[in-house]
Amino acid sequence: MQGQSGFFIQFLRLSGPFWHSENKAVIRQQTLVLIILTVLQVALAVVITEWSAALFNALEQHSMSGLLKQIGVLVLIFAASMAVTFMHLTVKRNLQIGWRSWLTERVIGRWMDKGRHYQVTHIQTVEHDNPDGRIAEDIRIAIDEAINLCHSLFFSVLLVISFTTILWTLSGAVTLDLGLIELPIHGYLVWIAIIYTAAGSFLGWLAGKPLTLTTNAMQTVEANFRFGLVKARENSQAIALIRGEANEQARFLGLFQAITEVYGRQTHAFANILLFNSGYSVLSMAFPILVAAPRYVLGSITLGALMQSVLVFQQMSSALSWPVNNMAAIAQWRASVERVLGLVQALDDLEQEIARPDPQRILIERPDQSILRFHDLCISKLDNEVIICGLNAEIGLGERVLITGDASTGAKLFKAIAGLWPWGRGRIELPDGDPMFFMPPRPYLPDGTLHAAICYPSPAESFSSAAIEELLNLAGLEELLEQLEQTDTWEKVLTREQQQRLGLVRLLLYRPKWILLQEAFDSLAPDGEELMLRLICQLLPEAAMLMITNQPSAAAFHHRQIIV
Repeated sequence: MQGQSGFFIQFLRLSGPFWHSENKAVIRQQTLVLIILTVLQVALAVVITEWSAALFNALEQHSMSGLLKQIGVLVLIFAASMAVTFMHLTVKRNLQIGWRSWLTERVIGRWMDKGRHYQVTHIQTVEHDNPDGRIAEDIRIAIDEAINLCHSLFFSVLLVISFTTILWTLSGAVTLDLGLIELPIHGYLVWIAIIYTAAGSFLGWLAGKPLTLTTNAMQTVEANFRFGLVKARENSQAIALIRGEANEQARFLGLFQAITEVYGRQTHAFANILLFNSGYSVLSMAFPILVAAPRYVLGSITLGALMQSVLVFQQMSSALSWPVNNMAAIAQWRASVERVLGLVQALDDLEQEIARPDPQRILIERPDQSILRFHDLCISKLDNEVIICGLNAEIGLGERVLITGDASTGAKLFKAIAGLWPWGRGRIELPDGDPMFFMPPRPYLPDGTLHAAICYPSPAESFSSAAIEELLNLAGLEELLEQLEQTDTWEKVLTREQQQRLGLVRLLLYRPKWILLQEAFDSLAPDGEELMLRLICQLLPEAAMLMITNQPSAAAFHHRQIIV
């Protein structure tokens, strides 16, 4: 667990630049308005205590005119309180969503940059599982609770400053008779409030200490359970085809069992806090009256002063109890911040690992040439086991090269060319200015219209429906012509063969000069794969093609082979 100072420093380094970002003028203005509104909230709390004293004095004096006057004052206080509360909520939520948007954009920008979202899954420096939950949920909690806690702390500090002066004045001086000497005590209610709150805060801290660990653990197991369900939903067809439902149910129940175990520990931690808070709240109602009543009984203060003293004592005690009252929120906030920091730290570690001068890293270069070249290329696994060693080869435009040997090793070669697998040594020279078109075994088809899914990652309007319809006919997908403008989850609706044929349609739309096919047609029959390759060779004759496949017939479409 990180130290308190280190934890706050890391959080401020991550989120603090928000106040220096592009919209800093608006952000700082919102922050200033929020501070001013908080000060007004405290001022209204002070006014209410003064109103309470005047009201009870009027009641003690049986003054109807005084009562009516205080009713009028109450209406003004009510209107002012409503206006301040509304403005405060609006400004606070605008600041929260602005800060969250900025941080979300920053983390997503780093996570989805240059394949880092893929590469970070291969390092184990810090815990960074379930990045989707950390970005979607934990950033929200971290930002919302940060502003809530800062506001309540600032509000409590102002209350303590304001009400200490009032309570000191109302307390007057009492004399403590010790037998031999008499000791005058000024502001005795202030000292009692401090001692009372300090004792309560210490006992509350002891009662709620286990909550931080259980809250962090609960968020982790909940995220694991949610991720397991999402993964099963995304692979529902594969699970149904192999009748894996029983295994999935057992896995889900195992993940949920972890939730129930942590839930029990968290319930025990919550019970400790609840028992303490229930007793503490009951005592807080009676204790201020009991300690202030003797001066009223002796006639030293009026009924209004007594009730004002009680109200101020309660407000001051509540403000001093801020750590206890916000223990659960602090625990949840810290757990979420640590999860966000874990993901950011993993990305930092990945950047440092890739950037540091290390002979065990593959160097990617882009000289001014139209050749793909491998210089003494060695590719390693994460445990430094070498799987490709001493690869030297040149591939020019128009060449078609078959990658044979181990398919998973060939896939690592493709990842190295894409810059996703830096583990190894040697050098890869990429053709300058000519983008590579990678076709994995299953093309990515985002939700939306089929037209937009085929055009991905370019906008749908980049390619006409007529061009797509022509290519669908060539690829043997006539049945999809009427569905181009329909919206669906295409990765679940379409068969694997249809998806791979759509991959060809996307390839022919983009007409790249460099094509890398990784078992891109493995679900097709041999004659189907031959048709796909024949279309590529006919329509893109000048393109270079590297292919990984298990079909022996594909060799006829290639000029040479590279064995890996």
